[in-house]
Amino acid sequence: MLFSAHDKIIFAGDSVTDAGRARPSGEGLFGAYGNGYVSYIAGFFDAMYPQLDLRVVNRGVSGDRISELAARWQEDVLDDSPDWVAVMIGVNDVWRRFDSPHFHEQHLTVEYYRETLERLIETTLPRVKGMVLMTPYYLEPNRSDPMRAEIDRRCEVVAELAAKYALPLADVQAGFDRFMEHMYSSVITWDRVHPNHIGCALICKVFFEAVGFDWNGGIV
Repeated sequence: MLFSAHDKIIFAGDSVTDAGRARPSGEGLFGAYGNGYVSYIAGFFDAMYPQLDLRVVNRGVSGDRISELAARWQEDVLDDSPDWVAVMIGVNDVWRRFDSPHFHEQHLTVEYYRETLERLIETTLPRVKGMVLMTPYYLEPNRSDPMRAEIDRRCEVVAELAAKYALPLADVQAGFDRFMEHMYSSVITWDRVHPNHIGCALICKVFFEAVGFDWNGGIV
């Protein structure tokens, strides 16, 4: 596994990451991580690798696009001196194009997404052991659906940047696509974005695959 003893891992993103986390910092016991995938990851770290004493911090903010995440990156991520940063962002960049179609000045292009995410990577890498890039996703199997197509463009950006900077890629969209070959998306989410316990477990699984989590490697 990528992580070493006492590593601090910050998860940055939007509402899928936030999931009702504690403020100002989403870490600790009794619901501080929120009810989303970050809580699953933190739970499995402690259950399977208690000897590593990994510190998980949830810094997701509901509603964030790449622009809002970038604006708070210094304070919420870099100033907290993480060893690793995992980031999943982009669904709101797309969503605002479709639920607020008349506000063209607020629409963010995929080029802006690429430039901003790459800037965050280049700013962060000199200060951490590494980053894990997680693709945004949309639980729509029809890839010609306009919103799914826009999500896919951003997934391509994340994959390209992961390859360019030799970073672990957690392809969450691909994980959900495999699931949707067998079950309809409403089993996971009511709005094709915000996941229930099944979706959170799937995101956790995809993340663990990306970082080399060994289900038999702990002390349990």
